[in-house]
Amino acid sequence: MTLLLRLYVPAALLLALLAGPGWAADAAAGKASYDILCTACHGATGKGDGPAGGALNPAPRDFSVGDFKFDADKNGTPGEDIDLKLVIKDGAAAYGGNPSMAPWAILSDEDLDNMVAYVRSLKE
Repeated sequence: MTLLLRLYVPAALLLALLAGPGWAADAAAGKASYDILCTACHGATGKGDGPAGGALNPAPRDFSVGDFKFDADKNGTPGEDIDLKLVIKDGAAAYGGNPSMAPWAILSDEDLDNMVAYVRSLKE
């Protein structure tokens, strides 16, 4: 019995660590979602120059420059990953931003984290 505990407890702990939220988001997976949902407005390179973006006023955000301005979680620190995640999920209008930025509440938490990682990678 002691031998079994020595083998299974560490294995169970390792599995719990591997399955937990500590894994980094996958920017490549985020790009796949971004390409489908975001390029029409934000453009393939995130510069706000997508084919539909030209018709929007104000123009879509250019992800390649500047910092993200929203403090969606209201913790006093704008521009954190959670802020970007909430704006993607709920739409910018929910936080006083452009109503043209559609909410993507259909995305899973994992998809949202991946998209945030990809959007962050667009900054030059």
